[in-house]
Amino acid sequence: MSPPDHGRFTVVPASYVFLLREGDAGTEVLLQLRQHTGYMDDHWAAAAAGHVERGETAYDAARREAAEEIGVTDVDLTFVTSMQRTRHADPIDERIDFFFTARSWSGEPTILEPAKCAELRWCRLDALPHPVVPHELAVLNGLREGGQPAYSTFGF
Repeated sequence: MSPPDHGRFTVVPASYVFLLREGDAGTEVLLQLRQHTGYMDDHWAAAAAGHVERGETAYDAARREAAEEIGVTDVDLTFVTSMQRTRHADPIDERIDFFFTARSWSGEPTILEPAKCAELRWCRLDALPHPVVPHELAVLNGLREGGQPAYSTFGF
């Protein structure tokens, strides 16, 4: 059954998980190198992220994506920010992203979707690889600087 056509655009929700740990030289984040996805290939991105499915909370989506993409469970999520963004400043392409960090989980992060992820790498927050997906970089910069508003925008 299709939703009624009421003339409104659809906002696409997604959840992102930044696994964090303390390294010898400071805080590190686990990033993946995207490949063959059709979106931001050859860019570094959150190790686990994906769309929130119908009937699922953003928290549930974050935990599901972490298990599906990198094989970790019992992810202790901390909400960081929600970001309303658009890729083309066109309201038909609006998205809402929910960003979480986690400093504890069960299992060793590993690539479970090798067709979409070329590499997983622990990176210092103050020495990120290049390039990073731009809207994710905005959040990572906020984490590095120690402050992130509960709501942010990108691309408007």
